[in-house]
Amino acid sequence: MKSRAAILVELKQPLVVDEIELPTLGVGQVLVKVLCSGICGSQLGEIDGAKGPDRFLPHLLGHEGGGIVLETGPGVKAVRQDDRVVLHWRKGVGIEADPPKYRWDGKTVNAGWVTTFNEYAVVSENRLTAVPADVDPEIAALMGCAVTTGLGVIVNNAKLSLGESIVVLGTGGVGLNVVQGAALTSAHPIVAVDLVEERLALAREVGATHTINARTTVVRDAIAGILGTRGADVVVETTGNTGMIELAYEVAGPQGRVVLVGVPRKGQNISIYSLPLHFGKVLTGSHGGEANPTEDIPRYVRLTKAGVLAAGRLITNRYALGNINGALDAMRAGTVAGRCMIRMHDGVGAAHPGRSVP
Repeated sequence: MKSRAAILVELKQPLVVDEIELPTLGVGQVLVKVLCSGICGSQLGEIDGAKGPDRFLPHLLGHEGGGIVLETGPGVKAVRQDDRVVLHWRKGVGIEADPPKYRWDGKTVNAGWVTTFNEYAVVSENRLTAVPADVDPEIAALMGCAVTTGLGVIVNNAKLSLGESIVVLGTGGVGLNVVQGAALTSAHPIVAVDLVEERLALAREVGATHTINARTTVVRDAIAGILGTRGADVVVETTGNTGMIELAYEVAGPQGRVVLVGVPRKGQNISIYSLPLHFGKVLTGSHGGEANPTEDIPRYVRLTKAGVLAAGRLITNRYALGNINGALDAMRAGTVAGRCMIRMHDGVGAAHPGRSVP
């Protein structure tokens, strides 16, 4: 069986969209028809070599998708043929299978336990969670990372309480869900900071009480004007920019919790005055919001169906797989306000308003 896929062949170069050959299913592996995939900022980091040399090239990418199970390998029990599923990178229940190896142009193409920049994917059982058949595949894709990470940061990392203040630095796909989670927790004030006015407008829609454009405003002064000298109870940093990480630490209160979601490039370090850490200030990293997909995704799907979570509104741009490099360029340029969705097949991805690009 063959599938079109976007292949990372060389760092800092456009992805190659071409046909690959799929392997035979092994123990714990599942064949999924990927309907659509979100693009997370971490994929930009992978392509640009943010973590240093990549010894797995060529390989496939993508870690949040919505799809349909076509076939299951030996031992698979968590999902069945025809199930609608969320493809996610955090571990859920089931077997952690060997990562698949595809073939392309006479070469082996590596892949992790889940990839979503391909029309058909061989996925490890524990990277799939079944959802009701009526869940829009785009909503399912958001559950793979953007929603689960953003809400997990609030619930598991920050442990935000009623009435606590929060500053969110960077309001991309994950940051917007951090804002939304803060609003659901009745935090106040909720301060969103970004360089792109369209993202800040979305942040206000999903619960930000104050927004700051870092391109036109001195962020430190603006935050002080909102919070006064007490600082923020929680600061979430999503960009991975070292200057913003240092700012996050600075504007947090004496017992404030600073949660780092974004990861700096390898070799880029931060400088902080560590004494406050001995007196109650907390600086910690998040690993996907410590989400448990098996438990969290069904709950978040129910909240979306009930209209409590505005998941679909966060999708602002759609592209066909053949133009995935255009989508990546738009994200780098900062012209994508919310989540960018890649349609793998014709007719998928039109259930919610948003700009579509062939």
